[in-house]
Amino acid sequence: MRVLVTGAGGQLGQDVVRFFQQADHIVLPCDREILDITAYQNCLERTQEFKPDVVIHCAAYTAVDQAESDIDTAYAVNASGTRNMVLAAQSVDAKFCYISTDYVFDGSAQAPYHEYDNTNPQSIYGKSKRAGEVLVQSLSSAFFIVRTSWVYGLYGHNFVKTMLKLGAEKPELKVVNDQKGSPTYTVDLAQFLLELTQTEKYGIYHASNTGECTWFEFAKAIFDEAESILGKAYSACVEPCTTEDFPRPAPRPRNSVMEHLAIRTNGFKDLRPWREGLKAFLGELAASK
Repeated sequence: MRVLVTGAGGQLGQDVVRFFQQADHIVLPCDREILDITAYQNCLERTQEFKPDVVIHCAAYTAVDQAESDIDTAYAVNASGTRNMVLAAQSVDAKFCYISTDYVFDGSAQAPYHEYDNTNPQSIYGKSKRAGEVLVQSLSSAFFIVRTSWVYGLYGHNFVKTMLKLGAEKPELKVVNDQKGSPTYTVDLAQFLLELTQTEKYGIYHASNTGECTWFEFAKAIFDEAESILGKAYSACVEPCTTEDFPRPAPRPRNSVMEHLAIRTNGFKDLRPWREGLKAFLGELAASK
């Protein structure tokens, strides 16, 4: 299979490239230097040169708070850039896999969100990613939309790395305890994308590590597991706080937990529990050092 990956230099993109290459697929990794997704002609030329069977669109504007004041850029990348890549993929009859987000929901539901619940994004980031979803659904004849949440991995910045750094530097940390979701390890998500895109089971999927926690519970688990896996003691005292204690420009969904209905009904194996994913990541982090 020939696979074009946008956002190939990003946190998820690097693992997607790695896993598809290890599975003996021919991969064209595209970062922003190689492919400007906001330039349609560039998208078309790059895609028609390579002729992929699948385009995995990891590229996105993900600066959630900055998007509130940088609206044009957020939409240029997440909406127009996605449209450009969909049209380019269609020109060579390639499948299209769009990585989306829990931010397309408002977070007010009591139960986990399933794939066919109504979306209601509250932030510019969420609205621009939802605009991308709509364009994929209306322009692609063979698409996978994969919504994920709380992503972390070996590459780039993420919550786990931030906690480990702050835990070694500060005596006390306050972490939000009234937002819940499902942490997602990039390795587990990349493995799911590898399996999914080799099928024709098109549609919307929710893919995160299973189970749920608050950010505070996630932070506690990080330190609990890191002490044994990384062999390092963290003296920081972790205290719960509220969303209101840390006001941010962009609103966060209080409930980001997503039901994996499509994974089950399409016969795929679900992602492992989030705490197992965390342990595996800390092991990978230890080995990388």
